[in-house]
Amino acid sequence: MQHTVEAPMNNEVLENLRLELRRGCLILAVLAELRDERYGYTLRKALASQGMEIDEGTLYPLLRRLESQGLLVSEWREEDKRNKRFYRLSADGKLILKQLAAEWKSINASLDGIL
Repeated sequence: MQHTVEAPMNNEVLENLRLELRRGCLILAVLAELRDERYGYTLRKALASQGMEIDEGTLYPLLRRLESQGLLVSEWREEDKRNKRFYRLSADGKLILKQLAAEWKSINASLDGIL
């Protein structure tokens, strides 16, 4: 049985594919936003203001993973009488961001032609 374009899409399949597509985009967005030092809340707000919503349950594990991969450095500092963890790109993170951004632009140009 062939599916036509008009056939209803399986919502679970669509949601899983959408999340998979978004995951890689979020990594690039987080790295790009951390060219300037930020703590988690301001990073979430900066991403949201650009249309990239990310919940805390996704953001903080991602930040920890990127730091363990050597792409970010962080430090605890007191601000407004509260301890906050500030993140920024490491030297390796800056290099990786440059390479991923070039890859993204290439993929995006190809997809624009395909779509």
